[in-house]
Amino acid sequence: MSWFQLHEPLLPDVIAQHGKWQGERIALIEGERRLTWCEFARDTARVANGLGELGLSSQDRVAVLMDNSLEMAVLLFGTLRSGCVVVPLNVSISDAAVAAMIEDSGARAVFASGRHCARIDELRPRFEAVSRVVCVGLDYAGPRWIDFHDLLAAQPQTLDRHIDPEHVCNIIYSSGTTGVPKGIVHTHRCRMNWAFDLALALRYQSDCVTLCSLGLFSNITWVAMLTTILVGGTMVVMAAFDAVAAVELIERERITHGTFVPVQLERLLAVSGLDRFRLDSLDTIMCCGSLLPLAVKQAVPRRFGCDLIELYGLTEGLCTILSPEDFARKVESVGKPFLGTDVRIIGDDDQEVPRDAIGEVVGLSRLLMAGYHGRDEASAEATWTDSLGRRWLRTGDLGRLDDEGFLYIVDRKKDMILSGGQNIFPADIEVLIREHPDVDDVAVVSARSRKWGETPVAVVVPKPGSELTKQMLIDWTNARVGKQQRISDVIWRASLPRNPNGKILKRELRQELAGFIY
Repeated sequence: MSWFQLHEPLLPDVIAQHGKWQGERIALIEGERRLTWCEFARDTARVANGLGELGLSSQDRVAVLMDNSLEMAVLLFGTLRSGCVVVPLNVSISDAAVAAMIEDSGARAVFASGRHCARIDELRPRFEAVSRVVCVGLDYAGPRWIDFHDLLAAQPQTLDRHIDPEHVCNIIYSSGTTGVPKGIVHTHRCRMNWAFDLALALRYQSDCVTLCSLGLFSNITWVAMLTTILVGGTMVVMAAFDAVAAVELIERERITHGTFVPVQLERLLAVSGLDRFRLDSLDTIMCCGSLLPLAVKQAVPRRFGCDLIELYGLTEGLCTILSPEDFARKVESVGKPFLGTDVRIIGDDDQEVPRDAIGEVVGLSRLLMAGYHGRDEASAEATWTDSLGRRWLRTGDLGRLDDEGFLYIVDRKKDMILSGGQNIFPADIEVLIREHPDVDDVAVVSARSRKWGETPVAVVVPKPGSELTKQMLIDWTNARVGKQQRISDVIWRASLPRNPNGKILKRELRQELAGFIY
């Protein structure tokens, strides 16, 4: 031990230090509003102190159901500075899923904005967990709601608080589910590792100006925010993504970095008169969330004059990157693990397979989650242990490694659908559709979508004599699921393909839909 006390800096420390040493630089932009690093440090300290005034203490859970805004960014990182655990919720999920996640996380408070405050009000009488939480609202006036701005205005502007590196930092739910939710747990040390490792891999520097165009609840956006905070750059928050508005914002704010999903890049490339915009500030942008179409992967660097990095990864904590230097000869791969990360391919017998053989992708990284919140069995199922006793993450994805170590994703072992960068689990939709009295059997699979990249389609076996129409079932289903879970089509079948064990062969159904684009 050194004579001086050892200190492990974490993200809350980084925010305070930026506020102290580069206070006049811009930290956060939303529309015409700007916060310097001094103001960002001040307001996140107020959030932390406000949570204490509400009676919350270290490791208490704080659910956040808000549309993108400057205030939401301040709230997320103020919660981190408080030592409480932030639980950002996807605003597109159903009301029942919101209630389930509030209950599952054990949230003691919920912060919501506008229309989402009204959603919480409707849930209170129906769900005991929602009725118990302290409610803080932005742009909403109602009984039992504390005003966000009033809460902050009454708080001290300084904060001196120690955060344990092994304490939980956040719980991010992997999808909007109507069943049992599954929360991904990251510690403060883990999140600092995310910031440091990905800032290096994605080439963030202190002068970066980063566009945050997806929901701030998304882990893709967290990558952008964590890396930008680490280096002391500027975060630019879009209230909602629009391709023309994004291009205008890139030009006006001189954006250098950004994180996108494939469908966003497709829309940006389709902007009319793209060449008239001054986009030469762009340095490096990252795309992830689903496999990037080859044509888009090739067009983006040419049209935008910047480096494109494709990232394959999971919120659970495994990432590989395809660097710009490797695009030309390895364009169909998703790259290699970066420093501190390792990847292997294992077969059905849990043994490592030879190069170029297909198997499940498993990964080892200091970014890995602490586990699934309250789901020890699920955490164990997601773990592969090697001969040295090290625990690797099972991704559920099928892939192969070539002779140079580049990873290729062949298929998803899981049935997850990636729509607009959001994870959709077909089982959640299937459970609901099976409740319809005229449905005998159902399988939900992904189909290509011009708007979202992928979209859910229900393959349905109706009950004999049913007069149920396709549109009737689409309307019935979409009225009961979250926005991201809405099905685009129903396909009637006399039966579903199954293996000898009775498992539905979804790969066959996906192949049948391969020629459809919705």
